[in-house]
Amino acid sequence: MSTAEKEKKNVAKGFQPLGERVFVTYTEELERTAGGIYVPDSAKEKPQRGVVQAVGKKVENVKVGDHVLFDKYSGSKLRIEDEECLILKEEDILGIFTA
Repeated sequence: MSTAEKEKKNVAKGFQPLGERVFVTYTEELERTAGGIYVPDSAKEKPQRGVVQAVGKKVENVKVGDHVLFDKYSGSKLRIEDEECLILKEEDILGIFTA
């Protein structure tokens, strides 16, 4: 596990989502054009995938550590310790990446 992943886990420390809510941090996605040029963060849209950091007590289908796909306009965005995070309802999660 990389240092960045360990630090992301600390973002959710002490935070427990209520009900059917899930606390997610965005995954880093470096995009490269066909010509090999990296697209800067300022030119990209927000990723629609993330890692589940904490779950509410009524959440049944996802668990901490799952990599999930969600709708780009879902949830409540917030910033904790310079990390952009998202709190969303379990029903807003479109799927779980298994590989």
